[in-house]
Amino acid sequence: MNNTSLYVLTVLIWGSTWFAIEFQLGVVAPEVSLVYRYGAASLLLFGWSKIRGQSLRFPPRDHVWFFILGLLLFGINYILSYRSMFYITSALAAIAFSSMVWMNIINARLFFGIKAGRGVLFGALLGAIGMFCLFAPQIREVSLTDTVFFGSFLAVLGAFVASLGNMASQAIQKAKLPIVQTNAWGMFYGSVFLAAIALFNGQEFAFEWTAAYVSSLAYLTVFGSIVAFGAYLTLLGRIGAHKAGYATIMFPVVALLLSILYEGLEIDATLIIGTSFVLAGNLFVLKARRKGSEPLSRNVTTTASNIPCLDIRPMSR
Repeated sequence: MNNTSLYVLTVLIWGSTWFAIEFQLGVVAPEVSLVYRYGAASLLLFGWSKIRGQSLRFPPRDHVWFFILGLLLFGINYILSYRSMFYITSALAAIAFSSMVWMNIINARLFFGIKAGRGVLFGALLGAIGMFCLFAPQIREVSLTDTVFFGSFLAVLGAFVASLGNMASQAIQKAKLPIVQTNAWGMFYGSVFLAAIALFNGQEFAFEWTAAYVSSLAYLTVFGSIVAFGAYLTLLGRIGAHKAGYATIMFPVVALLLSILYEGLEIDATLIIGTSFVLAGNLFVLKARRKGSEPLSRNVTTTASNIPCLDIRPMSR
C-alpha cells in the first residue's frame, strides 16, 4: 500500500472513532473498556500470527521494547487523554493533543538527528492556526479555571507520552521486528497495564451487553486499533514521525465533517478558514523533503502505533 493510501486510511479511521467512543462512555469505566479493546486486539493478532505460521517467540530484549511500546502507546497516553476529557471540552483536548506534531518534530531531532525542514515546520504552523480557527467558538466560551488548566495539562502530557511512543516505535523499526507480532505483544502488555490500573482504582470489570457498546467496541478493536495502528506506523517508518504526526491535526477535520453530515453542524467562516489552513499545512508537510539522517528505508517492516482517539468534535452535549 502506498503512502497516500496509508495516510488517508489512518486519518479516516482515527478521525471517525469519536463516534464509536461516544458509545463506550457511561456504564463501563474508560480503563476497563480499554482493557477489553486491547486485550481483544492482542488475541486477534496472536491468532492471526499462528494462522500464518509466524513465530511469537522473541528474546527478552525485544520484550522490553514491546513493554515500553505498550506502556506508552496503549496505556499511559490513553489514560491521560480520557481523563483530560473530564475537565476540558473536546475542542481544547483536540488542540492540546495536536501539539504532538511539534513534539514529534523535536523528539525526532533529539533521538534520531532528523531535521524537519522548512516545509514541515511551515506546514505544522499552518495546521496549528487552522486548529485554533476550527475551534475558536468553543475556546471563547471556556473559563480559565484551575480545572481547565489541569485538564489541558493532562491532554498535553498525553500527547507527550504518545510522541515518546512514536520514538520508541521508530527504534523498534530499526531492529526490523515484524509488525503483527510487535502489535500483538505491545497491545497485550498495554492491556495488562490498564487492567492493573483499573484494579488499583477499584473499578468494576462490568460489561454493557447492548448492540451500541458491543459494535463500537468491535469497531475500535479491529479498525481503530489493529488496522489504523498498522497503517500509521507503517507510514511513520516511511516518512518519519515528524511528518506522520501531522495526522493528529487532520483528525478534527474528519470529525467535524462527520458532525456536519450526522449532527447538523452548520458550516460557517471559521470552519471553512480553519479547514483550509489545515489542508494547506498538510500539503506542505507531506510534500516537504527530509533533511538529516533517514530514520528507516522504505522497505523496512514497521510496527504499529497509537494516537489516542479523542472525541474531538465541537461539544454538543
